[in-house]
Amino acid sequence: MDSVPIDAPDAELARAQAGDDQAFRELTRPYLGELQLHCYRILGSLADAEDVMQETLLAAWRGLPQYQGRASLRAWLYRIATNRCLNALRASSRRPRQDPGPPPFTPPEPTRRGEPMWLEPYPDALLDELPDVTPGPDARYEAKETVALAFVAAIQHLPPRQRAVLLLRDVLGFRSAEVAGILAASEASVNSALQRARVTMAAELPGPRREDAPRPHSARERDLAARFAAAFTNGDIDGVVALLTDDAWYTMPPVTLEYQGRAAIAGFLTDSRRWRGYQGYRLIPTRANGQPAYGCYVRDEHAPICHAHGLIVLTLEGDQISAITRFVDNSILARFGLPRTLPFPAPAGR
Repeated sequence: MDSVPIDAPDAELARAQAGDDQAFRELTRPYLGELQLHCYRILGSLADAEDVMQETLLAAWRGLPQYQGRASLRAWLYRIATNRCLNALRASSRRPRQDPGPPPFTPPEPTRRGEPMWLEPYPDALLDELPDVTPGPDARYEAKETVALAFVAAIQHLPPRQRAVLLLRDVLGFRSAEVAGILAASEASVNSALQRARVTMAAELPGPRREDAPRPHSARERDLAARFAAAFTNGDIDGVVALLTDDAWYTMPPVTLEYQGRAAIAGFLTDSRRWRGYQGYRLIPTRANGQPAYGCYVRDEHAPICHAHGLIVLTLEGDQISAITRFVDNSILARFGLPRTLPFPAPAGR
């Protein structure tokens, strides 16, 4: 790869290469947010992405004295981060996670049984901190689309190297030669992997109607999300179902049961409520992956409090909901600034 101008002040780079850790932090800080998001897209997990970022920074610190500027600093950091992600995926494939099993009640027959998907939501608060980075000329997706839950979920269906190639080319807009350098591969193999990845993504992603989603933070979005929250907290299953598209999905990653359509989703929600009994819910609004979301809390039978019961993320399409994704892992709530318990009923004025 031909030498290109270094995208960092020469004096700061020289200090960092000489062992100045403060200069190193200043040198890498502009790229940390986008690198973490890149790792999240590959791995599907914010926790795993944070771990890989620590490895990336350590490797960059150790390797910086050998950095000669043949690629931009940004591309060099993406090379380290991408390959650390691929190493993490190889390691996890050798140590498969435990199947979470079905819900704690007898659910209705699902529409389909997928593979366990170890997917986590990404807090919008972290997205808001990202600098406005313009993708390269080869990018094929809009930035908003590439952080959506559906996109990240679709990426997880690709083999690891295809994930990396598609993200580097079609999301970040690196040229084929740059991607080949990042992955230590030939341009021919990069282009071949890219074509296969595009075919899979076209099959996995929702149709073009996803473009009909209300604008983030718009009145349309707030109204639809509020109507869902009101119906859900009141135990109004018919009200929830009335907000859904005909082909809406209800999923609970990594649980493999998936329900599509109003009747199937109504059946699951009915059985769930029958098992639990209607004790009362509270939903606390937040945002994940650029989408409206709610921290879910279930009322305690014996005390005036609610206990955390995961996170609900809504995918909107026009004036309806096309997907409800229910994450039941309470450990993710802290990343959204949400507590483990809340008072019930809610304090006056809330």
